[in-house]
Amino acid sequence: MAESSENHRWQAVVDRDPNQDGKFVFAVSSTGVYCRPSCPAKRPRRENVAFFRLPDDAERAGYRACLRCRPRAIGGHGPTEMVKAVCRYLEQHLDEPITLARLGKAFQQSPFHLQRTFKAVLGITPRAYADSCRMNQLKRNLRAGHSVTRAMYDAGYSSNSRLYERTSSQLGMTPDKYRRGAIAAPIRYTCADSPLGRMLIAATDRGICTIQFADSDEELEHGLKREFPFAQRKRDDLAMGSWRRDLLRQMRGQKLNGALPLDIQATAFQRRVWSYLQSISFGSTRSYGEVARAIGQPTATRAVARACATNPVAVAIPCHRVLRENGDLAGYRWGIERKKKLLALERNT
Repeated sequence: MAESSENHRWQAVVDRDPNQDGKFVFAVSSTGVYCRPSCPAKRPRRENVAFFRLPDDAERAGYRACLRCRPRAIGGHGPTEMVKAVCRYLEQHLDEPITLARLGKAFQQSPFHLQRTFKAVLGITPRAYADSCRMNQLKRNLRAGHSVTRAMYDAGYSSNSRLYERTSSQLGMTPDKYRRGAIAAPIRYTCADSPLGRMLIAATDRGICTIQFADSDEELEHGLKREFPFAQRKRDDLAMGSWRRDLLRQMRGQKLNGALPLDIQATAFQRRVWSYLQSISFGSTRSYGEVARAIGQPTATRAVARACATNPVAVAIPCHRVLRENGDLAGYRWGIERKKKLLALERNT
């Protein structure tokens, strides 16, 4: 390797230049470790450093990968692959508070180095990227005709006046005005008797978007209007008949030929929770903590409870099968008595 080229690489190590990641690695004879140029570890002495084009070259020479900077995770695309991984992580945790310290621990980077690398690639901070993702999800929810409260909550926001003002400034108008200008999809619905009282099933052209319970059709239709205030709502008992029969069979424990098609908005976290709930067998229950551990988020018990509380399609996603750690029923969006009756129905079927 030419002396000028080695000097250039050494300067990149001194500067911890993230733009040189993936172009070469440097190995330190005193530690037996090789790193990428931007490694945040203490700089080695120049006389102990050798340069290699690829991680494989360094390993053939007897060096092992640094556990701090993980040079193999970068591949041949500089810091891009690591930043992509951080983006996917943020997208999957929009409804959780993500700090730089948490990101640094997840990706074995110092918080400062991770943020600097992320900003060098995308031009924004991880926090700004997460905010952008939440805003895009909020817009999609509002365009679908959802209420402002549900749209904000499902996008990973916590409802409060300061946040409302923040989203208003980013939308250029209030969320309600943005929603009024959106074209909502037509929604068909039907009301029917069920073991839990009157039941409403509503669907777009893509699938069922809400399943609700109440004591009267008037109450159900009011709930549908509140959930989708600007949708074109039309009662169609005939067209919805097959889905109504399928849902009633499912409530009685009868196997269906296929899963009910759903058209629901969800954060990545909600989808993980709801997908797991659908895997709980008929007549079985889980605690909120067990669900959290099953989806790989053992500390997210409260977030799991929120995901259950915001489930828009009762029974189709069986959030009623989740209990407190001590076996108590806890809450249920459609009333604790309905939850008790539904669980009893499943146990006795």
